[in-house]
Amino acid sequence: MDWPRTAIEQRSSFQPPFCPWPTCPEHRRREPGYRCWRHGSFDTARRRNVPRFLCCRCRRSFSRQTFSTSYYKKRPELLRPIAAGLVAGSALRQLARSLRCAPNTVAGVAAHLGRHAMLLHQRTLDRLAGRLGEPIAFDHFEAFEYSQDFPFGVATAVGADSWFVYALDPAPHRRSGRRSPAQARRLRARPERALRGGYLASTQRVLDRLLSLTKPGKTLRLRCDGHADYERAVRKLPSTTPLSIERFPNPPRRRKGTPRSPLARLRDDAMFPVDLLHKILRHSLAHHRRETIAFPRRINAALERLALTAVWRNFVKRRSERRTLSRSPAMWLGLTDERWTWKRVLARRLFFHRTPMAEPWPELYRRGWTTPTLPANAAHDRRNAF
Repeated sequence: MDWPRTAIEQRSSFQPPFCPWPTCPEHRRREPGYRCWRHGSFDTARRRNVPRFLCCRCRRSFSRQTFSTSYYKKRPELLRPIAAGLVAGSALRQLARSLRCAPNTVAGVAAHLGRHAMLLHQRTLDRLAGRLGEPIAFDHFEAFEYSQDFPFGVATAVGADSWFVYALDPAPHRRSGRRSPAQARRLRARPERALRGGYLASTQRVLDRLLSLTKPGKTLRLRCDGHADYERAVRKLPSTTPLSIERFPNPPRRRKGTPRSPLARLRDDAMFPVDLLHKILRHSLAHHRRETIAFPRRINAALERLALTAVWRNFVKRRSERRTLSRSPAMWLGLTDERWTWKRVLARRLFFHRTPMAEPWPELYRRGWTTPTLPANAAHDRRNAF
């Protein structure tokens, strides 16, 4: 995968490959040959002689810092420790105390890291187009938004051999199970939330994404449990779709102390990669812990941190913590020849208009999925944000 090892702001001989302004025709340039002029330089408290450039097409200026992930950041030194802390189980206030900053600063940096991870994950999928040949373990990760009255699932598609996280997709749904009269009254008094198709639409979007990655002439092999919406999503596909599905229904709960049944062992072996990812999410993300019944306030923030965790799982983390020479999932797929550090993950800035994403990620990137119960939902719509 073509990704720099050295951060953009540390390159003395940097040459812009395209214009960073989205309205410029040269912004979407893919081939070399972009023309710009040197347009002076400026000094900052951290760096001297930061070069500026002038686009020959739109006649607008920009600097080397425009291509850095720390662009417009007052505390750029916080990016790496916050990224490492978020996937290590630290909450926002804990990180704020450790890094001696405000909790709102940590929340803003976490959102910025999540958006960067969304674009990096999409760039990785573009590189994997037509190369998917392994079976996929598929299931939904369950969480809550703001309250237990607003549950949502996240479709997770994990490579059965590489353990690579191929896809994430949110699926808000209605609260299920028994409710007390007081809980029912509270739920009726709360505003309605857009479900956006629930499990069915989420599964359809993931299947479309996986089919676009499958090798030509190969069949996508999907392993999932007995969820009814999974079968409905498969039935909606054309009969000629190259897809084979293996169902491993969850066995009934066993009494404590009794051995697992053969069907339970078969299910656990087949679904191990996605079950392991869910365990990592419960263990490594502070707002998904079972012990404290923690959950995020906004679904946008939850998906941003899940995207960051997917990048960490794919590129930074080893497949096995016990084996020191174990490769990362990205190394297993041949995307890179070494495990990445957070410095390399944040080596360069990615631009929204140059990285087309499948639905619903463009809307999530802009923070368009609002939580109606909250009085304010900040959108990502700043003038120079794109």
